[in-house]
Amino acid sequence: MEIDLKGKVAIVTGAGRGIGREIAETLGREGAVTVVTDVRPELLDDIADTFGREGWSGRQFICDVRDRARTQAVVGEVVKAFGRVDVLVNNAGVGTAVPATRETPDQFREVIDVNLNGCYWMAQACGRVMQPGSSIVNISSVLGLTTAGLPQAAYSASKAALIGLTRDLAQQWSGRKGIRVNALAPGFFASEMTAQYPDGYLDSMGARIPLGRKGDARELAAALVFLASDAGGYVTGQTLAVDGGMTIT
Repeated sequence: MEIDLKGKVAIVTGAGRGIGREIAETLGREGAVTVVTDVRPELLDDIADTFGREGWSGRQFICDVRDRARTQAVVGEVVKAFGRVDVLVNNAGVGTAVPATRETPDQFREVIDVNLNGCYWMAQACGRVMQPGSSIVNISSVLGLTTAGLPQAAYSASKAALIGLTRDLAQQWSGRKGIRVNALAPGFFASEMTAQYPDGYLDSMGARIPLGRKGDARELAAALVFLASDAGGYVTGQTLAVDGGMTIT
């Protein structure tokens, strides 16, 4: 089997910047028709400019993944435009670092609504139209597997739940529908969320990372390409930690 995404139709949520942007651009470079979604139209305009300049195929849609009807509409538009959906990358997510005794119900619900519910609605919409050989990759986090010193109950809970959702959808759909469902659990990569961490926090985490450094988003995107392509055809229901070894310490 080859690592080949040429001609595949992929949807990437939360693709406006950071890890999502790198994933979308990697899929574009690999020849996939790449549909990107985000809630911020100015970021979609920017990525559209990049795709146009590079000659990559794709479309952009404003989509709040918390809105189930909107996720269904976007998937419907993709099928109408391109005939199918082969790959879904559930990347859209938000995070907080609020002590558990002070976190409000609204703060907790917002994180769960985006990080877990939004992924489910998008997977549900795609699962109804995907054909055998398709792939869903959910972007979880090492914080779904371990802790990292900050008070992140909502975020950690949502990412752990996403790993459970990955397993369940894999056992439901892999045999019956031929849709593989896996998750990536990134360690520390530069992102909007890590930019909000306290000064010195990332340096202090270095001792827990055997490779001794932050990840490069291209390394995460490379792992995703494997899971999305036919080369990963015998992998389903798995969570791959791309974390420099953090979860083994």
